[in-house]
Amino acid sequence: MDKTNYFQVALSSSLVVFGFNGKQLLIITEKRTDNPFKGAPMLPSKMVQPDESLESATHQLLKDIFSESPDNHTEQLKAFANPYRNSKGRVVNIAQYAVMSYNATQIKLHPSFQWCAIDDVPSLVFDHDEILTFAKERLKRRVKRRPIGFHLLPQEFTFKEIHTLYEVALRKKLDKRNFRKKLFSSDLLIDTDKSVTVDENNKPSNLYTFNTKEYEKLTLKGYDFSFK
Repeated sequence: MDKTNYFQVALSSSLVVFGFNGKQLLIITEKRTDNPFKGAPMLPSKMVQPDESLESATHQLLKDIFSESPDNHTEQLKAFANPYRNSKGRVVNIAQYAVMSYNATQIKLHPSFQWCAIDDVPSLVFDHDEILTFAKERLKRRVKRRPIGFHLLPQEFTFKEIHTLYEVALRKKLDKRNFRKKLFSSDLLIDTDKSVTVDENNKPSNLYTFNTKEYEKLTLKGYDFSFK
């Protein structure tokens, strides 16, 4: 076999960008501009150039989406390498996911991209449905062991917002009393001594922010956020 064939493989990267609007998880999609499947929805993706690192490609993809690279947590998922995943030729996709504050990015979003509620995402091109499913499971596992979900919240947030975030990320109902007890025993939250009215009963809700030192410590060693 001609060994030059080993180098006839393209490399791409797709990015699952998670956001949270206070009620539901969102992801970013775009419409494909080339055939096949022109106009069909897809995950933000780009081909990786021969002299380009994967990290540089991801950074550029974030700039394409937001016109700059916003504060985020990005993590590699895995390689999607079905030989026939792309009809144009062999393309190995190194997929990644990012979590970031929706409030901080919605103004900067490039017109070619759009936020979509995760429960309303249409069927995506190629194997992007599979990538999205894998990313949702990864996020579910991570929020149990690492405080990365906090990247999805604004700088100041209510208990209701963080409770709802964990419910939608874990895809299960969580008892508020148990959740509050476990969350506040972690020392991750700081009471800002401020409040905001967010419900129709005009009842004020306390605003919290993150304990950065405790966040960094738990990011490294992890924790068990297994809620019932």
